Amino acid sequence: MNSFSNKLKIFNDPVYGFVSLPFEIIFDLIDHSYFQRLRRIKQLGLTNLVYPGALHTRFHHAMGAMHLMGQAIEVLRSKGNEITEEEAKGVTIAILLHDIGHGPFSHALEHSIVNNITHETLSELFMNRLNKEFNGELSLAIKIFQNKYPKKFLHQLVSSQLDMDRLDYLMRDSFFTGVSEGVISSDRIIKMLNVVNDELAVEAKGIYSIEKFIIARRLMYWQVYLHKTVLSAESLLVNILTRAKELAEKKEELFCTPALRIFLYHKYSKKDFIEKPDLLEWFAQLDDNDITTSVKVWVNHKDVVLSMLCKQLLNRKLFKVQLQNQPFKPETIKPIREKIKKQYHLTNKEVNYFVFSGDVTNDAYRADKIRINILSKDGKITDITDASDQLNIDALTKTVKKYYFCYPK
Repeated sequence: MNSFSNKLKIFNDPVYGFVSLPFEIIFDLIDHSYFQRLRRIKQLGLTNLVYPGALHTRFHHAMGAMHLMGQAIEVLRSKGNEITEEEAKGVTIAILLHDIGHGPFSHALEHSIVNNITHETLSELFMNRLNKEFNGELSLAIKIFQNKYPKKFLHQLVSSQLDMDRLDYLMRDSFFTGVSEGVISSDRIIKMLNVVNDELAVEAKGIYSIEKFIIARRLMYWQVYLHKTVLSAESLLVNILTRAKELAEKKEELFCTPALRIFLYHKYSKKDFIEKPDLLEWFAQLDDNDITTSVKVWVNHKDVVLSMLCKQLLNRKLFKVQLQNQPFKPETIKPIREKIKKQYHLTNKEVNYFVFSGDVTNDAYRADKIRINILSKDGKITDITDASDQLNIDALTKTVKKYYFCYPK
């Protein structure tokens, strides 16, 4: 068997069934340690504390999004839109690697491990590093990822309000959580895709599938991604790492894996990652296991605050959460704060780890971003909010903000 056929592997995906690798380089990228790390990062962080089946990984999601990209390329080509073989390879690599910069527990700890660096920025740094290793073969993929390639619709397939990323994660997260409200018609949506004036558009026949997609996205945010118990668990984990960093700044000794120690005992910015190439290699060694192992050990740390927080997370003794449409008033927070402070013998600063409030927002569709275009039979392009006859679609374009208040039960 020659190397070409050997690298065009088939894998069995629980959502789509048998999926093929379209290019040799895809196999090599998947086989790389940077990408294999995604097997050890859960797609939905601590959501499994609410939905026990939500144990799928960023690896699953990246592979699924790559599969959907292959379908989209095939559909667009069949409708006379030119996508060269190099462009197909580039956009496939871009979607495969779009999440490669995620750190442990993904969004929950995005700004806790490193300072003011998004996972998108880290994904670019990883892609640039891989581009050197692969002798420039990722150059086109990086241009598409950065939206610097002339054919803008290729970037929209990777990152927009109707991209292969969103189509996959809604389907996949719905499948693994068992929340049926997230099920969408990804096959039909992709079959209805076209390109008009270098922008993605959905043929009018697919409008109901798009309406369902937007509604499903809104429901999945409130039922899964921003579920109040998930908010409680993720806030607890953020507080654990914040406390650990506070102790590290005071030169307190903490158990850490070597990779976690690098980031716990130092503050690194984007500039540091650019100037110190080794930092990216250390980041590439971080995954959920580094955090989980540390939390298990910190349960016995002499710092009472860190120890208590870790026990709560490890044994799922999560904070009680109240959720409402207006900010919580000081007169609601103060008595609970004083009670917890007295009960746990905490200082004014320490009690902030146990009693706190914040807000979350939900955007199902943003008309001010890259729009979802509906293509009518006469060739006219209309935004989904104008084309839809559903009264609630326009309402779904409004940003909904909710306020939460957490404290020990």
